[in-house]
Amino acid sequence: MSTIVEIADLKALARRRVPKMFFDYADSGAWTEGTYRANEEDFAKIKLRQRVLVDMTDRSLESTMIGQKVSMPVALAPTGLTGMQHPDGEMLAAQAAEEFGVPFTLSTMSICSIEDVASVTKKPFWFQLYVMRDRDFVNNLIDRAKAANCSALVLTLDLQILGQRHKDIRNGLSAPPKFTPKHIYQMATRPAWCMGMLGTQRRTFRNIVGHAKGVGDLSSLSSWTAEQFDPRLSWADVEWIKKRWGGKLILKGILDKEDAVMAAKTGADAIIVSNHGGRQLDGAPSSISVLPEIVDTVGDKVEVHMDGGIRSGQDVLKALCLGAKGTFIGRPFLYGLGAFGKRGVTTALEIIRRELDVTMALCGKRDIQDVGPELLYRG
Repeated sequence: MSTIVEIADLKALARRRVPKMFFDYADSGAWTEGTYRANEEDFAKIKLRQRVLVDMTDRSLESTMIGQKVSMPVALAPTGLTGMQHPDGEMLAAQAAEEFGVPFTLSTMSICSIEDVASVTKKPFWFQLYVMRDRDFVNNLIDRAKAANCSALVLTLDLQILGQRHKDIRNGLSAPPKFTPKHIYQMATRPAWCMGMLGTQRRTFRNIVGHAKGVGDLSSLSSWTAEQFDPRLSWADVEWIKKRWGGKLILKGILDKEDAVMAAKTGADAIIVSNHGGRQLDGAPSSISVLPEIVDTVGDKVEVHMDGGIRSGQDVLKALCLGAKGTFIGRPFLYGLGAFGKRGVTTALEIIRRELDVTMALCGKRDIQDVGPELLYRG
């Protein structure tokens, strides 16, 4: 095993081990990828105050997210096609998160189904919902998540239509992959990935196949989303989903304070400040840059979480200092999964935890629940 000290090391290994079309799917943004880059770059602009001669013993990163105890305020974000980064990827990531004590969120567009993940976990996980035109299918998804004892529903608001991602178009992305000469070459140069895929039956959208009727060609993500994602989705639909679900509800995709006010009025348990990892509106601001004003606007009315651009434990601390009560990581755990499977997801979480712990200590704090804006350098 190569020496792994930061998330970038896992990314480099995943790039070598995952077929290009699937690595690019995880590691891409819309259009020019300006917002995708800004998500990371804007974290680097935030500076921390170093403090000395304070007691740094007996540190704790334990916290809660929507009332659920977590070993650190970090959850695994919902990511589509996770099972194409590594065979049975969602199942392995869910197990790693459960053992680590952080939430795992399963995407509607996952390769492994709700039932697959429930069969290999002991504790409730979270489920992310996309609203389709076929409302019977949506109702069925919610009922399946209830049956699997999912403890929170994460409703994504910012994908009524699909942002254009140039890499996916150029790569001819599909699940299962098409057998063109280009794709065969990509897979042939990743023999371990191929062998793993031959050993599993989970190679398509298992939350959809066998559960949805008349939804078109399921071999292509773009054709499915073009046909079924509902551009009519409105705040009234949030009320309907909240009533249908009946449990903890998180609204993902808030990037504007006016939308944050509307989201808080729905009675949701939390909102996630997110630009979909820079994969929707290119040119939108980074998540971390708008977090403070959204916290100032609704932070006393709803729990505010943050997603987008986190690549280190330092990034987590900065988000918490700016008012987030929890954070989500997507690409970091996908890099770990692509590099080493379940062990790689655990490694990614260990890296984040170690960096968060050391940074908090060097800023003079011992308990993650005590961090705030006073840790940020304002010079």
